This record gives sequence, structure tokens and C-alpha cells, in this order.
Amino acid sequence: MSGAEIIRLDARVVGVVAESVFRAKLANGHEIVVCAARGEDKPAAAAIAIGDIVTVELSPYDMATGRLVITSRGV
Repeated sequence: MSGAEIIRLDARVVGVVAESVFRAKLANGHEIVVCAARGEDKPAAAAIAIGDIVTVELSPYDMATGRLVITSRGV
């Protein structure tokens, strides 16, 4: 993905699929089926729990899968 095509949005983690792979829900209710952590973010992904707020990168061509970028503790 080139920088101009990336969409960054906040999402809430609603499930853990596998190590460093999560299911997340956007604010508009759209659920991202697979949200995998980037290489440099994989160590931080181990601390993510259901309910945490994360930032994901999406491609405008495939809004069903995303890439986890930044994590922050949710409420």
C-alpha cells in the first residue's frame, strides 16, 4: 500500500483470532475480520486485550482486513 491509499481509523478489539491477529470493530459498526500486527508492533500486540482501542490501517480496496499500527489502552 502506498501512503496516499492508506486509511487510518480507530477500532475496538472484539476478539483474538491468533497470536498478533485480532478481530476489531470500527466506530461505524463495521467489523474487520482480520487485523494483524505489523512486524515492529508484534511485541506490543501481546499486551492487547479485548476492549482495547487500537489504530488500524485499511486499504480502500479491501475494508475487511487491516493492519494494527498503534495501540492505546481503552476504557
